[in-house]
Amino acid sequence: MNESFGTRLRGRLDKYGPLCVGIDPSPALLHAWGLDDSPAGLESFSRTVVDAVSDVAAVVKPQSAFFERWGSRGIAVLERTIADLRDAGTLVLLDIKRGDIDSTMAAYAEAYLDRGSPLAADAVTLSPYLGFGSLEGAILSAVANDAGVFVLARTSNPEAAPLQRPVAGQVLAGAAAANAGHAPFGPVGVVMGATLPASDDALTALTDLNGPILAPGLGAQGATPADVARVFGPVRHAVVPSVSRAVLADPGRLRARVLHYRDECVAHLTAEIATQS
Repeated sequence: MNESFGTRLRGRLDKYGPLCVGIDPSPALLHAWGLDDSPAGLESFSRTVVDAVSDVAAVVKPQSAFFERWGSRGIAVLERTIADLRDAGTLVLLDIKRGDIDSTMAAYAEAYLDRGSPLAADAVTLSPYLGFGSLEGAILSAVANDAGVFVLARTSNPEAAPLQRPVAGQVLAGAAAANAGHAPFGPVGVVMGATLPASDDALTALTDLNGPILAPGLGAQGATPADVARVFGPVRHAVVPSVSRAVLADPGRLRARVLHYRDECVAHLTAEIATQS
């Protein structure tokens, strides 16, 4: 029997520490690395990140949009990047933020979660704004394929607050219901920004989630590992802080920067849990 996504994720976090590293080959970063903004530059960038971090980061998160903009040639690079990460044993979280009606969501699930797909990842990001129920097909597919999903709840970009704040509770309740009975994590994680104030009402519902929490905002958006520990308090054992631009800016320091953030996250998250136990 294959291990569930929650079991695999818990094992990676315990072994490598709580950190997700993004692969975001934007035109600006490609140029900063001295690479052409082309499929060849895209591939060189992605291979460099995979080689540098696949054995030290618990999760790696390619941003699909930066590959999609090159059409079939970019998608081919994404397929190879996912395959290389999975061959290295790294958990792949594909950042796609898809959300649609049930029939279309089933097609997205087949593309990104079905084990036989060339784009199959260990988990994907989803948008719930056609109703949490519209995600049911993707969640069922995730369970069937021992994969996971991370649903947007309270993201780190400031313009999201007016839309997300009134409905975050519904998203978290839906995720908690889907995770009932699973251990150590259910298949449905949520995306909660590391830049949120610790007083945000949505944070109180996380104690019932029984799922992982992807926390973007570390580094370039201003959050520190200490902020992550402060914001997520009693559920920080389930938090996966995500960092991209702060480690990707300089290829010569990429691995060192990842190790720095990883070790800082371990110090501020797991050590504080031990202190209070």
